Amino acid sequence: MANSTLPLVGAVADYFGTHAYREPEILKALREETAKKADGNAGMQIGPEQGAFMGMIAALVDAKQILEIGTFTGYSSLAMALACKANIIAVDVSKEWTDIARATWTKAGVSSRIELHLDGGDAAIAALLKQGGANSFDLCFIDADKPGYDSYYEGALKLLRVGGLIMIDNVLWGGEVADPSKADADTSALRALNAKILGDPRVQMVMVPIGDGLTLARKV
Repeated sequence: MANSTLPLVGAVADYFGTHAYREPEILKALREETAKKADGNAGMQIGPEQGAFMGMIAALVDAKQILEIGTFTGYSSLAMALACKANIIAVDVSKEWTDIARATWTKAGVSSRIELHLDGGDAAIAALLKQGGANSFDLCFIDADKPGYDSYYEGALKLLRVGGLIMIDNVLWGGEVADPSKADADTSALRALNAKILGDPRVQMVMVPIGDGLTLARKV
């Protein structure tokens, strides 16, 4: 038994990497393609353990409607689509990266359940609310521009049903949120949102030390 999180280093990290999750071949191929084509941007893609975790969460909440803000090459949306039968609205601003996502969704046979928008998070949220989407989504994943996170969080709360879940990526930001000397826009935005969610009575929350940190906020 332990009353704190075990550091994943050395042999423990190796063991975790070979026992913690199963990565479908289509997701592995996408991860490898992204590493080749995205060069320095490949770090924008979530890791396979996080993809497996998010797929498990999507299945556990029996998600029917998912909103993803920040799609990149499609790993997270594909992981969730493979894990459940949900319809996914995927939002991004890059045609270049999402063209890779589209091709992979087609190969995986899930493209009919994923609707891609390239107008950014705020525009997509506004359109969904105008169309009567309030209180209708089961799950929202936020992984886009960090200064926009607070707006996306507020929009997601309007779109989610009671009991619906927000998943927010990069909340540890490589540890920089814990470094008082870091005051750039991205770090400051994440630090402020972390503090806001911690005290937000509208949600039940937990921050999970997976990947670059993932906060789960359940609308109550």
